[in-house]
Amino acid sequence: MADLQEEFSATAEAGALDQALVPPDPVPDPALVTAPAPAPGAETVRCASPADRARALLAAHPVADGYSGMPWALRELPWHDFETGDSGLDGDVPRLRAGRVGAQFWSVHVPDGPSGDRTVRTTLEQIDLIKHVVAAHSDALRLARNASETADARNCGRIATLIGPARGVALGDSLGTLRVLHSLGLCVVTLCGTSWAGEGGLTPFGEEVVREMNRLGVLADLSGTSEVTARRVLAVSKAPVVFMRSGARALYDHPANLSDGLLADVGAAKGLVLVPLAAGRTGPTVRTVADHLDHVRRVAGPECVGISGTHDTREAHPEGLSDPLGHVRLIAELVERGWPEADLALLTWGNVQRALRGADFTARSTRERRPASTATIDRLDG
Repeated sequence: MADLQEEFSATAEAGALDQALVPPDPVPDPALVTAPAPAPGAETVRCASPADRARALLAAHPVADGYSGMPWALRELPWHDFETGDSGLDGDVPRLRAGRVGAQFWSVHVPDGPSGDRTVRTTLEQIDLIKHVVAAHSDALRLARNASETADARNCGRIATLIGPARGVALGDSLGTLRVLHSLGLCVVTLCGTSWAGEGGLTPFGEEVVREMNRLGVLADLSGTSEVTARRVLAVSKAPVVFMRSGARALYDHPANLSDGLLADVGAAKGLVLVPLAAGRTGPTVRTVADHLDHVRRVAGPECVGISGTHDTREAHPEGLSDPLGHVRLIAELVERGWPEADLALLTWGNVQRALRGADFTARSTRERRPASTATIDRLDG
């Protein structure tokens, strides 16, 4: 969020643009209101349990889940019943409803193996599959690509389904392919694994990719990138950046987890770190995941932390968090740790909405001054 912030506040103005589409905050549930101290001699008011408070909060502020592997899981199943859960999916409709999921990013990552044109083709096939699944379950799901459409889906009682992230290699080193994928609904691109966003940082073409993503409103996912690359993207991007599956390296030394220095920089840039419910990244229990959420909130700020379920992926999950039903357990743990309701509402719903609004506002502002880029990797990187 470099020089553009000197001209305007993307977060504030973007929020104003779609304020009319966001429902007013509901009347607070009595379970969430701290009772006043009883008068001398009066009977002590019994507080609701952390689990009850968690359920009440999630009813008002559902989870915007940053990562689901549903598209690839569906490709590998011989059949599925998305409505009843009989086919072994982690995130079928009943579990999404019971886990209070209001929005979910469906990853179109292609596992390591296919390369070049095959990656592009397989990514397109997954996008096509998502559209068919959502159309077949339109009473539960609705496609969305920005904050306004996400809020609208929620207002209509649907779970907003956002397409992405896609692997950067799926762009085929082509800005034209990026624009085509965006026109099909792609919202997020993961930069790592490409020749233009490697260990040494962004190449000139990589910087042009980030600028074009800003112009389109596509979020840059920096999970797995080197610190050099991440810091350069933070400097180049005028829209919020996201780490779709990253915890705190100070707690668990995983390559995708972030150092405290980088977490502080993400907070200063008003980016977003989505902490995964993945045992290999954030530990084996609800408490270890909550430790990561605590740490990111403390270092980056409460407006810069969210949740990635990582369900229907090959990731092992912490005990009690193997499907969306675990959201209540996790939020109850945070309630017990003293998280205020305002910070919990940002964690579950508000921060993802802010990032989407920021990307959309930046895109509309950038398109007024910048046409579609005609740059090529051969011309910029040689």
